[in-house]
Amino acid sequence: MSTVKTEYKKIDECIYSSVLLNGLKVTVIPKKDFNSFYAVLAVDYGGAKRKFKLDGKTVTTPAGVAHYLEHKMFDMPDGDNALTTLTNNGADPNAFTSGDMTAYYFQCTEKFEENLRLLLRFVTTPYFTEETVDKERGIIAQEILMGEDNPGIAIYYNLLRLLYDHHPVRDRVAGTVKSIEKITAQTLYDCHRAFYRPANMALCVEGNVDVDEIVRIAEEEVHGERGSAPEANYGKDEGVLPVKTYKKAVMPVSAPQFLIGSKFIPEPSGIPLLRQDLVSSLAMRLLVGQSSPFYTRLYKSGLLNRDFDYEVDFTAQTGTVIIGGESCDPEKVLEEYKAELERVSREGFDEKSFELAKRASLGARLRGLEDFENVCIAVVSGAFDGYKALDSMELSTQITKEECEAFVRENLTADRLAISVIDSGDKK
Repeated sequence: MSTVKTEYKKIDECIYSSVLLNGLKVTVIPKKDFNSFYAVLAVDYGGAKRKFKLDGKTVTTPAGVAHYLEHKMFDMPDGDNALTTLTNNGADPNAFTSGDMTAYYFQCTEKFEENLRLLLRFVTTPYFTEETVDKERGIIAQEILMGEDNPGIAIYYNLLRLLYDHHPVRDRVAGTVKSIEKITAQTLYDCHRAFYRPANMALCVEGNVDVDEIVRIAEEEVHGERGSAPEANYGKDEGVLPVKTYKKAVMPVSAPQFLIGSKFIPEPSGIPLLRQDLVSSLAMRLLVGQSSPFYTRLYKSGLLNRDFDYEVDFTAQTGTVIIGGESCDPEKVLEEYKAELERVSREGFDEKSFELAKRASLGARLRGLEDFENVCIAVVSGAFDGYKALDSMELSTQITKEECEAFVRENLTADRLAISVIDSGDKK
């Protein structure tokens, strides 16, 4: 095992990367003169990875296992709760589960080594009983029910179900009240054994730390064989057209809310995937960002307000573009969006606007380097997808206007769009 040093002189950053003998990916970003530490241990396993092959057999698990596992991993065999212990040590710990990743992390200013050892230990030490799993079921069920009453969650998953026919990304990461009834302690043990393997995990630490010391601690605390994790099966390939194009739901909201989305085929991994991420994000900034002709025009007309936003999401081998917010007339926004897509496909982006957006995007990325959490989460995500996250800085300067125009022209045609709407149902 060796540690590779990568210097980014233009942004005055340096990272150290290692792969332990058991396969754990370790990245350290030393920050001298800082008194804050951040560490994240992530697993390449999320809510969408419900079907997979293990020991030559196809395994299908209920929706919500990865999220359920995240909830229960803080329990320790000695009866302690790692979340409580970290908090008592002055750390600010938490965890999250997305469609393709589970991450456990903390930030602290003291007792860093003790907290890091605990993080590595509890994530790699499963301990479940039927009693504690049953008790957690009620807590998670309540979380699911609260989400069903949340317009933001409802409108989002309504859109994904318009876009995706069968890919599990269309389902909530937490699962349903019915699906989690099927999850047992044995289910959690089996999925931990399958996915929580060192070679399927990544650790990133940032702060005033010694690189060799972090690697040594990781070697001491993370055990297990190098064996690879099972490959997820998301079903047959989805087409690029939506399953349906429109869904409206009635919920108590003060103003109509909408999300307009489309899907595209993402690059498999590595630098091509990172470049596609950068191109698509810059294209959307130019297309609908707050300095774009589209947003300016619709904001002045009252169709959009400051809540309007956009995102490009790459999850579990899917690519999704979403724009949305509040509007008195969501369908009119859709018409205007289609017209803007046609105009850009025909005329392209303005050269001056492109250069301004490109510099603004790079500036936002540079400011993001000050956020340890932002950097470390990006690093572990990149480790799973086969690229170094900080390569995005130099790569973003190479993106061309033609690439952004091609992304819009090839992926954002009118026939690919679907719209999810929620309003109060009141007739005015």
